Amino acid sequence: MTTLPSWQNEMDGGRKVGGMVRAALWLMTEVGEGNIFTKAELRAAFPEASQIDRRIRDLRDRGWRIDTSRNDPSLKQEEQRFVSQGAQVWIPGQAKAPKHKNSLTAAQRQRVFEADSYLCRSCGIAGGEEYGDGDGLTQSVLNIARRKVLLPDGAEEYQFVTECTRCGSGSGDREVDLGALLELVENLSPMERRILERWIGEGRREPEPIEKVWGLFQTLPAEARTAFASALEDADKADSDDGGKSDGSDD
Repeated sequence: MTTLPSWQNEMDGGRKVGGMVRAALWLMTEVGEGNIFTKAELRAAFPEASQIDRRIRDLRDRGWRIDTSRNDPSLKQEEQRFVSQGAQVWIPGQAKAPKHKNSLTAAQRQRVFEADSYLCRSCGIAGGEEYGDGDGLTQSVLNIARRKVLLPDGAEEYQFVTECTRCGSGSGDREVDLGALLELVENLSPMERRILERWIGEGRREPEPIEKVWGLFQTLPAEARTAFASALEDADKADSDDGGKSDGSDD
């Protein structure tokens, strides 16, 4: 395992080591992935750095996942969790911000929310709605996420999408392949395409009656599933017998 530079070194040869790099090394060596640290501990480690909190935020733009109480309800307001490492910013050339980094204005954020109908595009929940956990306390908060889209021509671009904080905390570098999706559409029958077009036009999809029955069937205990399947076979057989008798009476 490669030995990391010390987070306490403010100089590397004749080069000054920035706060973001030192904060990254502190997280790696003093906190460790999966562990919690507080703002007070962070500031105590860097008493000379007035904007060390901002340097932590800069790491998130470079692929580091550092959760707060906004996306991890188990954390207290003053706590943060170092979940996973991103770019190795202590290596020359790795600290550069990604090209897709771009701050949105309030008006731009509003347009993204409107385009997505104020719904999380990962789980479908609306802003302020309660999650179905039964505690009646956790409500969704919507944010704007950047999602990598692989275009049919092979190009890549980052597009904005609405996502709740719960989905965002586990999404990582989620990406979608538009070309692969279009290939799947080519395999649909004309009727299936018309159904898909209707769903897209309406902006929602209601489960078909047979899907509702299947979903309820899946919740039954084994004995009840067996009884249901037997009753379904009897009903199907009765329908077949009725059809045969009807055909015979016409002669």
